[in-house]
Amino acid sequence: MIPSIKAPGNNTRGLLAYLYGPGRHDEHTDPHIVASFSPLGLRDPGRDPGVTLTQLARILDEPVNLRNSGFGRKVTDHVWHCPIRAAPGDRYLSDAEWGEIARRTVHAAGIAPDGDPHGCRWIAVRHADDHVHILATTVREDGRRPKLHGSAKRAQAEARKIEKELGLHQVQPGDRTGERRPTQAEMHKADRLGWQQTSRDWLQDRIRDAIPHAATVEELFAYLQAGGVEIKIRRLPSGDLQGYAVGRPGDTNADGEQVYLPGGKIAPDLSLPKLRARLTATAPEEHPTARRNRPATSWQRTTDTLDRVHQHLAEDSAAGGEGDGALGQAQITALGDIINATAQAAPQELRAELRAAARAFARAQRSQVRAGHHGAADLRRAARDIIRAGNGSDGNALTVMIAALAWAAVLASRWHQARGHAQQAHAAQQAVQHLQAAYDRAAADQLAALTHRQPQPEITSTLAGDVRSTVPDHAQRILTDPNWPALATVLADAQALGHKPRQLLQEAAARRELTTARLPAKVLLGRIQHTSRNPAPNPAAEAARRRSPAATALGLRTTPTDPTTPPAAALDTVPARTR
Repeated sequence: MIPSIKAPGNNTRGLLAYLYGPGRHDEHTDPHIVASFSPLGLRDPGRDPGVTLTQLARILDEPVNLRNSGFGRKVTDHVWHCPIRAAPGDRYLSDAEWGEIARRTVHAAGIAPDGDPHGCRWIAVRHADDHVHILATTVREDGRRPKLHGSAKRAQAEARKIEKELGLHQVQPGDRTGERRPTQAEMHKADRLGWQQTSRDWLQDRIRDAIPHAATVEELFAYLQAGGVEIKIRRLPSGDLQGYAVGRPGDTNADGEQVYLPGGKIAPDLSLPKLRARLTATAPEEHPTARRNRPATSWQRTTDTLDRVHQHLAEDSAAGGEGDGALGQAQITALGDIINATAQAAPQELRAELRAAARAFARAQRSQVRAGHHGAADLRRAARDIIRAGNGSDGNALTVMIAALAWAAVLASRWHQARGHAQQAHAAQQAVQHLQAAYDRAAADQLAALTHRQPQPEITSTLAGDVRSTVPDHAQRILTDPNWPALATVLADAQALGHKPRQLLQEAAARRELTTARLPAKVLLGRIQHTSRNPAPNPAAEAARRRSPAATALGLRTTPTDPTTPPAAALDTVPARTR
């Protein structure tokens, strides 16, 4: 149940005309009063043809007109409007129940406190099964104005109590970090102009799409302008940035002037200070020798980077939410940038699900926890790496990376749950669903190909024994998973490259717990594809390399990589081991 307090107005009669009218799409049926300020009730224009909307407006406006007839400053913006809507799937509520909900809402908001004979005048009009509108005039009977500071927060808190008492869907409590929803006027304008999105949503998508492309705020603005976004920048006399606002081409007001929205009014994390803190915390450039030893594709490099996210978020969640969480929040924020960058660079057939994941995860990217963005510089570099690399030809590596993103989003949801961030945890779970759908689509052909060339029965039996000895608690689920033949093929291919199947299984199971996995064989398959993409190192050569002073000084990887052998090629060319 969501009470949505609107911006104050000054035309009581005009709002009544809307509430009792047919609606903009004939959606209003049987409008009538279900509760009001008067203990004896009011004559209802919806049920009594002898009373007009003008007469009802005059009754509601009487304290306002009385105050304005005296000396002093005139009252303006005196119309308080609050629709209250039940959630889809909630049971039918009677007029009496809606009336009680309205009374409790005006009490909580401070419009008409219980037992206060001088409260404001108000009515609740119902014109649909699933919601009512409360209209009040904000001058009390004693001529004073009500104290409405924090009224929205109090109304929301009361709605949470009502949901529990009436057995309705319980909306997750917020923390005042959500983006502003488009207004009805913005939605109607978009519909009138034939736009798929309101300007507010369109601009938010453009700004979030631009973030992975930029290392500074100035670069971000340049990218937005190049993409057709109208930008109005405010600068201090020194020339430093003071603020910015963005506009959608063609979005003009009644005078034909461009409409601009400040970034902070679109979403809290898109204000200039938040963007500056997010973008200026950059990672140092890699040493050229280290760069040569990186994996071949941006997808593989990002999967390596995500491994560190997994470790930190898992440990932070296990700690029960202790600590300031600055590093975890920073990594979750940067994780959203990686999802967004992937949506822009992935093949066309995957972009719809990935973009839906990015939009859902945007809510998980911000909370009341102050992010320490310097701790996530490597993730932001990975997002820019994806953008600069463009569409990669290694579809197998992309599939593995999407699986890693899905698991990172699961851990982000758990991290938020540990801190009581209900809305952020729910948003991350929604992103997980979209990422899993993208993974299923990306992996379908590869899984079919791997299943088609599964190893000989005796090899498969040996690998099944490795599974039973390495992950005994989940062995039955893994071996009965429809993806087990494909996993067996990957393990056989890895063994042909010199890897040990038991070690690969152990490492993969350690990185991703399998209890909550829908298809544990598919989860292990993705991890093993990533870690076994190159031939196993020669032990003697590896020991010598690790003893090298140059390797120690540069902090190089302890496991060498061969960028010329991407996993897709290895899977397609290395035959299964035979006896």
